[in-house]
Amino acid sequence: MDISVVIPLLNEEESLQELHDWIANVLQSNRYLYEIIFIDDGSTDNSWAIIKNIVKNNNTVKGIRFQRNFGKSQALDAGFEMAKGKVVITMDADLQDNPEEIPALYNLIIKEDFDLISGWKKKRYDNVITKNIPSKLFNAAARKTSGLKLHDFNCGLKAYKNEVIKTVKVSGEMHRYIPVLAKNAGFHKIGEKVVQHQARKYGVTKFGIERFINGFLDLITISFLSKFGKRPMHIFGLCGTFMFLFGTTTALYIGAQKLYKLYQGTKTILVTQNPWFYIALTSMVLGTLLFLAGFIGELIIKTKSNEKHYAIKEKLNF
Repeated sequence: MDISVVIPLLNEEESLQELHDWIANVLQSNRYLYEIIFIDDGSTDNSWAIIKNIVKNNNTVKGIRFQRNFGKSQALDAGFEMAKGKVVITMDADLQDNPEEIPALYNLIIKEDFDLISGWKKKRYDNVITKNIPSKLFNAAARKTSGLKLHDFNCGLKAYKNEVIKTVKVSGEMHRYIPVLAKNAGFHKIGEKVVQHQARKYGVTKFGIERFINGFLDLITISFLSKFGKRPMHIFGLCGTFMFLFGTTTALYIGAQKLYKLYQGTKTILVTQNPWFYIALTSMVLGTLLFLAGFIGELIIKTKSNEKHYAIKEKLNF
């Protein structure tokens, strides 16, 4: 199979049939062998009924329905697990991503051997204040932190080699950072392509300004995980060891100084009246706790299972 198109969605009943017809027309005109996978992330409108009707009339279409809304990352992860195409295309269901871009994205993966191509919506039709400006700030921070020179990390239109999506595990709200996760997994040929951005035709956006706040928090998380996620002892154990040694050294110095003054018959204060005693004690306790945190983190990593963070209610055509 040439292409798998993975489409997560939430309450997009107006656009689904039109989106399917558009994608199918593009893929069939280019004679690709393909599948389209719709992942209904707990829609409360008529989206699933429309997907069932599309699947009924097209054996190239598959559907996954979640028990409830679990989030875009979980929807993508479910679609990635099922995808069979050599190239996997992700796009949003709101018709703001243009299916006409698919052949060019496919060629970049197959003919130019890219691992991942991220879309760049250079010209956008979103609100400048609530979306464009926060998006520019967010992307600038992501570039600085990750080292990837991408202009639009949050663009839903991306293309991947199948090996990439089978390697990368997407959870939480990490869908924005799949390129970073791919880079951390050893896929280094990552590029971008300017893609056309469509004005929203139906419904309203499902994301508000809070997604950028969450995005910055996720950026901190993934930056930490990329460096220490596999070996938490390297950061917690190191910091804990230094703090414990500092506290121990300070406590020994205070004790030795006290004994020396007593030996000399010099007037001295109680150890508990010395503020450095409490600094030393606190450092020793915190150092021990940090070391234990690193040790427990190592145990969790070695024993954790690959449990899914979503529940599928229904599948169609798998």
